[in-house]
Amino acid sequence: MDITHIEHIGIAVANMDEAIGYYENVLGLKCYKIEEVTDQKVKTAFFQVGQTKIELLESTSPEGPIAKFIEKKGPGIHHIAFATEGLQTALDDAESKGISLIDKQPRKGAEGLNIAFLHPKSTLGVLTELCEHPKN
Repeated sequence: MDITHIEHIGIAVANMDEAIGYYENVLGLKCYKIEEVTDQKVKTAFFQVGQTKIELLESTSPEGPIAKFIEKKGPGIHHIAFATEGLQTALDDAESKGISLIDKQPRKGAEGLNIAFLHPKSTLGVLTELCEHPKN
């Protein structure tokens, strides 16, 4: 697996406006993009911190994965995402090493990235996302 850097840290929030206010007014960061990912039932907001991003995640449906996460665990860190080259190869490699995959093939995520998740039951309790910029 060719991990190049931490792409982002995903944080589940109950109220996007309140969360953006905290990151902008207290931490002094600037939200540079808000995007809805309809098929994932989530609205996202992004902040750049060096090479890494913070991705706020607010559910757009009570049945969405973020709503379920908040119901079970409360707001907070949801996942860590690593940038990689050759996402499908990375998934195949992880699976060959006994890692359970949530996504066996890459799918489209926020900011046009190709993404896939590794199941936290086989990643020491941390929901892990692998991301790759699409090839043009």
